[in-house]
Amino acid sequence: MEITLTRIAKQDTYTIGRLEIDGTYFCDTLEPAWRDIGPGKPAKKIPGKTAIPEGRYAVAVTFSPRFKRWLPLLLHVPMFEGIRIHAGNSSQDTAGCILPGLNTLKGRVTDSRIWEKRIVHKLAERPEGEGVWITIK
Repeated sequence: MEITLTRIAKQDTYTIGRLEIDGTYFCDTLEPAWRDIGPGKPAKKIPGKTAIPEGRYAVAVTFSPRFKRWLPLLLHVPMFEGIRIHAGNSSQDTAGCILPGLNTLKGRVTDSRIWEKRIVHKLAERPEGEGVWITIK
């Protein structure tokens, strides 16, 4: 399964994206701000307030002790640990994670719990043993 997150609006305090699964639009996303400091230089990380680097990451669905439920976890993200796809509505609800929903309000996503459940369900439907990857661009 291939998930693609295309960042379409990089603002000072948040980033809006478009999530596709296997080439089909699935939902919008909200992340913290992307902190690009120039061509060829790595992004500046501010703990709890920075979107993860662009790249391709393996995804596993694991039980989150923090959220007390099964959630997608991005593996081997440089400079970050515990990056998940989970419900939330504003940039204050994420310390680097990806919040799914609908971008119907400026700087926010709505119906996030619904979209979190849909993503978890979609991942559970895949054939046993099929890998999951997310590409962030």
